Amino acid sequence: MKRAALALPLLSVLSLTTLTACGGGDGGSDAKTTAEPTATASQAKPAADPVKELTKLFVTKAEAPDYAVDEPAKGDAMAETQEDMSVDKAACAPLAYATNYLPLGDPEASVVHVAQDGTLAYNYITLATYAEGKAEAAMKGLAEAVSSCTAGYTAKSDKASTPYTSVKKETPFPDAAAAESIATASTVSYKGTQTMRTQTFRFGDTIVNYFSIDSSGFMKGQSSSAKVPTALVKAQNAKLH
Repeated sequence: MKRAALALPLLSVLSLTTLTACGGGDGGSDAKTTAEPTATASQAKPAADPVKELTKLFVTKAEAPDYAVDEPAKGDAMAETQEDMSVDKAACAPLAYATNYLPLGDPEASVVHVAQDGTLAYNYITLATYAEGKAEAAMKGLAEAVSSCTAGYTAKSDKASTPYTSVKKETPFPDAAAAESIATASTVSYKGTQTMRTQTFRFGDTIVNYFSIDSSGFMKGQSSSAKVPTALVKAQNAKLH
C-alpha cells in the first residue's frame, strides 16, 4: 500500500517495509657532530588512534551488569553519517543527529555502542571527541535546536523519513563532573505516541549522547515511552570524569 512511512533507528526492526506492510646538527665545521640525533619517522611514537581510545571508554558488563554493550548491527542506522541525513528545519539538525545516534557538531572521532537489557528497549551510546572549543559549539547547537524545534521536524535519509511531532526539554541525570548537560523527549505519532529520549553530557572535549527507544510500542501497536536508564548513565559517565 502507498502511504508515508515512519522510519526510526533499528531499521532491522522498524524498517519501511515493516511499518508500511504491517632536526639537524649544531652547525659546526668539525667532521664529528656533537648534536643529539633527531628521531626518524620510524623511531617516533605513533599517534594514538582516537577511535580506539574512545572505544576503551565504553562501559563494560562488569560496570553495568544488567546490560550487554556492543556495536550496533550493520545497516541498523537510518543514516550512517550526518551528510546522509537531511532535516526540513536546519536548526533541528542537532536533534536529528542525537535521536539517530550520530555525533553532534564537528568531531575528530566518534564511536557508537548499544546497551540492551533483554527487553525491546535499546539504549545507544555515542562517544565523540573534539578539537578545542568544538565540543562547546556542538552543545550550543543542540541547546538551540531544543528551543527552536518544540513543534517538531522531519528527518530524512535515502532509507527513510521520520516526522517528529514534538520536542520537550527535560532534566538530565545530575552529574556535577559534567561541564554541560541536556535532556530531551521527542515524540512520533505511530499507533499511538512513541516517545524517545536523549541525555547528552560534555566532559571537556568529549561528548557522550544517550538515545533510548522502546520498540515494543511499534511492535505491539500501542504507545510507548522510553527512558534513558539512570544506572547506565551513572556507570558510563563515571568513565569520562
